[in-house]
Amino acid sequence: MTSAIQTREIQYKAADGTQLIGYFAAPENSSGAAGIIVAPEWWGRNEYTEQRARELAEQGYAAFAIDMYGDKKVTTEASQANEWMMQTFAKPETIVHRATAALDTLSTQPEVDATRLGAIGFCYGGKVVLDLARSGANLKAVATFHANLSAQTPAQQGQVKAEILVLHGELDSMVTLDDVAQFKEEMFAAQVPHEVIIFEDAKHGFSNPQADERAKANGVDLGYNAEAEEKSLAAMYELLSRHLD
Repeated sequence: MTSAIQTREIQYKAADGTQLIGYFAAPENSSGAAGIIVAPEWWGRNEYTEQRARELAEQGYAAFAIDMYGDKKVTTEASQANEWMMQTFAKPETIVHRATAALDTLSTQPEVDATRLGAIGFCYGGKVVLDLARSGANLKAVATFHANLSAQTPAQQGQVKAEILVLHGELDSMVTLDDVAQFKEEMFAAQVPHEVIIFEDAKHGFSNPQADERAKANGVDLGYNAEAEEKSLAAMYELLSRHLD
């Protein structure tokens, strides 16, 4: 484990011209570290996303908390988050273009080994990294936490280069177990190596300690689950270690 890390903001531009601002964290004086994209929940690139990037850096990875809305916009209001998220759904290429711009930016950082790249995503960010993997991006490992699993363009055989790990709450009312079953069918049909872990008594947002507060403020069905958080992160690190170390 690395104790000393460095962080910086990096500005980059998507193919649609959107100005994006990511948050980069890596071990101090590192070179040749595996690079990991960290895609945010629908709230935007907030402190929670940056915290996850710093934790990855402490474990020896170069992590990039990405901006999907432009100008690092963030909110704590579900209605605003939904509006911004839906804007990225309006054109089918927007999510992949913005995520690809982030991956390209990460891969060119001097601390990063561009041959060892992965991605993790939370909630909306889970869909972002899944769509990036479905597009054929140069990723070796992808992990999602309480993710939107739907595909605008389903995975095609031979296209996905990553092993995919889906970490899902049994009581998630936003992404149902039927949705999980459909996702597994998609992965099997495309012959993508994947694993789905279902956590008992866990709701949407189980990895985020702020989920209960956000649920109460917005009247949405979220819930933090410390046990699911711990087990899901352990599973993620095992995947990353297997493919990127």
